[in-house]
Amino acid sequence: MQQIRPSGSFQILPPVIKNLIIINVLVFLAKLGLKNFGIDLDYYLGLFYWKSPYFRFWQPITHLFMHGNFTHLLFNMFALWMMGNTVETYLGAKKFMILYLISGLGAALCQLMVYHFQLAEFVEMMKLYPQEYAELYYHPNFPLNTPMVGASGAVFGVLFAFGYMFPNAMIYLYFAIPIRAKYFVAIYAAIELFSGLRNSVGDNVAHFAHLGGMVFAFFLLAYWKKTGKLYLR
Repeated sequence: MQQIRPSGSFQILPPVIKNLIIINVLVFLAKLGLKNFGIDLDYYLGLFYWKSPYFRFWQPITHLFMHGNFTHLLFNMFALWMMGNTVETYLGAKKFMILYLISGLGAALCQLMVYHFQLAEFVEMMKLYPQEYAELYYHPNFPLNTPMVGASGAVFGVLFAFGYMFPNAMIYLYFAIPIRAKYFVAIYAAIELFSGLRNSVGDNVAHFAHLGGMVFAFFLLAYWKKTGKLYLR
């Protein structure tokens, strides 16, 4: 049986998760409010491909606090609370915040690399026919100008951390079907990989960003374990 040395007493809503939920909700409300004035926050805070005219250096961080709709926000915040409360309690607030940000930045990096390969053809066409593409360059529907929003990459990092730290913990799918955390995480990762490689038409989910969050969470946790900052038995 695996155990981890906790950093503090167990809390239903630890401070970092509580503040992350508050910030995400406030940003979502601001997004809805500003839409009434013709301002779309997605084009300022969402993550764009670095060759898009809408790309800004702060977006790899700010996109983590943006969400497409209420369901997107609700799912991410519920998953963050459900998996993250135990992880934050045992890691402590500082390490949990580092885990969250590293996972989110890793997800952003992976998605930017996916954009780089997916949009290579459009970039080459723009070089060959600059005048023809000049009018489309700033158009919202141009492939370069599709933003990625959401905390999913960071949340997937937290999900991986839960499975890594508590592999034999039981998770109840639909509150009824028991499955060990390590199998749940492995199955979820396999589904994301399959969905990403399949690349179905109309699938707007950033599957490789989710996987990127998991991968960077693994590297960080493995480093902490190797250097004695994470105690697993």
